[in-house]
Amino acid sequence: MSLVLSDVTVNRGIGPVVSGVSLELQPGQITTVVGPNGAGKTSLLEAISGLVRSYTGSIEVDGKDIHRMNRRQRSRAGIVHVQQGRAIFPSLTVRENIELASRDKERFAQILTYFPELEKRISAQTALLSGGEQQMVVLGRALATDPKYLLIDEMSLGLAPVVLMRLLPVLEQVAATGVGILLVEQFAHLALGISSDALVISNGKVAYHGEPKVLLDDETKLHDAYMG
Repeated sequence: MSLVLSDVTVNRGIGPVVSGVSLELQPGQITTVVGPNGAGKTSLLEAISGLVRSYTGSIEVDGKDIHRMNRRQRSRAGIVHVQQGRAIFPSLTVRENIELASRDKERFAQILTYFPELEKRISAQTALLSGGEQQMVVLGRALATDPKYLLIDEMSLGLAPVVLMRLLPVLEQVAATGVGILLVEQFAHLALGISSDALVISNGKVAYHGEPKVLLDDETKLHDAYMG
């Protein structure tokens, strides 16, 4: 049981944007992917979820190669992708946004335990929420689908670091239920602090893959990895 990438190269336009990435994400594990802008991190997540189909190498979910699966089929296999940009339905209420993904009452109640702030805004239009609250709705909707593997791309985009510090413990709680999380994040130190595995991508290639503590304990090593 795991999400396994073997020598994955993602092609866009005239050439590869990611080359030779291999990793294994196990249930309950948080792997953080960091690196400079334009390094290929988003393309990697898009290849896993099926937004980008042009890649070589193999991607397997629980032992099954998903290369021929479309995005919907990959979602049914348990891969849920939270993209950049807080995609919400602004005219719908918090409850309606989440119930678009699932009407399972137990799951809905669990989401509110993760984000109690949403309970008092449950009937409010999401357009009226703060950026942090909107991101909670986005994450809540993703969790409502009962994912096996959750891909999260820059959930802090446009938010203050203090909001990310509120959301990261939730990811730890979610991982503790057995969900594997692959997290791309610009605030490297905060994200690495909750991770059990770290991947630094620079210039489309893996510059470091190993324990997050090594990067957190040595600023020079993290800097050198960023620089490729």
